[in-house]
Amino acid sequence: MSGDPGSVANAEANAAPPAPPPMPGWKVPLYIAASVMFFLTQGLGLNLAFANLTQIQGSIAATTTESVWLSAAYMAPNVSLAIALVKIRLQYGVRNFAEVSILGFVLASLLNLFVSDLHSAIVVRFLSGIAGAPLSTLGFLYMLEAFEPAKKLTVGVSLAMMNTLLAAPITRLVSPSLLDYGEWRGLYTLEMALALLVMPIIYLLPLTPPPRVKVIVMGDIFSYMLVAIGFGCLAVVLSVGRLYWWLEVPWLGVVLAVGIASITAAIVVDLRRATPLIDVRWLLRPEILHLTAILLIFRLIAAEQTYVVMTLYQNAVGLLYDQLAMLYWIILAFSIIGGLICTVFMNYGFSWQIQLVALILMGVGSLMDAQVTNLTRPEQMYLSQALVAAGAALFLPPSMSEGFKAALSKGPPYLVTFFVVFTFTQSIGGLIGSAFYGTLIIIREKFHSAVLVERVLLADPHVAERASQLSSAYGKVIGDSALLKGEGLALLGSQVSHEANMLAYGDAFFVAAMIAFLSLAGLSIHVFFRFVRSRLIEDRTQAVTSNP
Repeated sequence: MSGDPGSVANAEANAAPPAPPPMPGWKVPLYIAASVMFFLTQGLGLNLAFANLTQIQGSIAATTTESVWLSAAYMAPNVSLAIALVKIRLQYGVRNFAEVSILGFVLASLLNLFVSDLHSAIVVRFLSGIAGAPLSTLGFLYMLEAFEPAKKLTVGVSLAMMNTLLAAPITRLVSPSLLDYGEWRGLYTLEMALALLVMPIIYLLPLTPPPRVKVIVMGDIFSYMLVAIGFGCLAVVLSVGRLYWWLEVPWLGVVLAVGIASITAAIVVDLRRATPLIDVRWLLRPEILHLTAILLIFRLIAAEQTYVVMTLYQNAVGLLYDQLAMLYWIILAFSIIGGLICTVFMNYGFSWQIQLVALILMGVGSLMDAQVTNLTRPEQMYLSQALVAAGAALFLPPSMSEGFKAALSKGPPYLVTFFVVFTFTQSIGGLIGSAFYGTLIIIREKFHSAVLVERVLLADPHVAERASQLSSAYGKVIGDSALLKGEGLALLGSQVSHEANMLAYGDAFFVAAMIAFLSLAGLSIHVFFRFVRSRLIEDRTQAVTSNP
């Protein structure tokens, strides 16, 4: 795994795979279906535990706070592995890469069936995070394989990004039946079944192997270890910080400091290397910083659907997934519709126009959700969540396509750096979104609760009447009037707390809408600036040519 850096750089720069022969038409649907299967297998593995923490914590003898470590254990290794996998695939071949990846995932899925307590569950989830990382890469490769080169970065990327959105609603739809079947083991029996189903795909539908290139040098291992430690620490802090509370436990600060120090060390090391694992200078270019900002903003807005809506109905309202089935069917349907529409328009060269429409849809949907009250039920969110789902499916593919083009124009080594951007913004960005909205909801609930409690005075006849109404149900079993009045006040306090919670969720939806509309304004200004600059350059060129 060592070699001359100059020869490695030349080999990487010249690693352009020959154009493969056109794929027979009957194979295209098979490769697209294979891609969907890989994305679903990886996505369900990621979401099954996260979406059902409340339901499974009893079966593994864990508290609510302890069960969140399952998500942290999965994400800690998962967020950085895509970086290493790009070079591993280039050096050892896509076939070997795929075979080892899927065997590792099958083994990790099998281990889930032997989980008996929290500690074993955390270990298995950590291994699942390692084993699940290559599946999304294989999903991308199979989707791009299905299309001719001219459509890989338009139709292929659009369909691949659409597939990343399908696992979350499908998880909520299948979870009730799986939990009834066998709680934790029921959930991961499905994961193991999917792993066994996708295993033959690698042999029956082989990918076109790119030329093998010796791209891994010894310095890459050290750089990757620093990046993995840094990203892993960030994933742990963002996963559990909200429940332990950010400033309450000292070890959170220590973990965060280690993460920042590791990432800083990785940057310093790679800046001094001839063939860095991550080209930091390219990352700091304006267009790449712009792409990073767009992808992070998308994750913040998309968390409105993936986190805020889910916790609203599960924690605040107390509904179960089978009561939310129609809502998730609508989210799934409009994710597919949005993805297919994006595919059509990207095929005709539209890019920023699609993103403008996407931001409008997500902003309007979030603003509609900001009107949430105690009486809001899933039926009142069908339209708004359909808009958000369609907008999410429309927004991401144009940005991904531009990022791929920028990386490929610089050569295969820059794919690793691009995957750093994508991994950070989507994996870490998703955790940032959940942590941000979770923290915002807690802070705003305390604020609204304090404001409402100030007005709950027994001297107010309306308050006294409401407390009396609430306590009347206990009048036959509580004879002491003071105790009865205290029970009425306790029930009223519970209602006040619930009302404050709903107001806090409304604030979270409103913030998501404002982020979308501010992003819309920023994108509009950016497009206008590019248009004016191109016209000025065109006028200057015409002036020079007309007056030599």
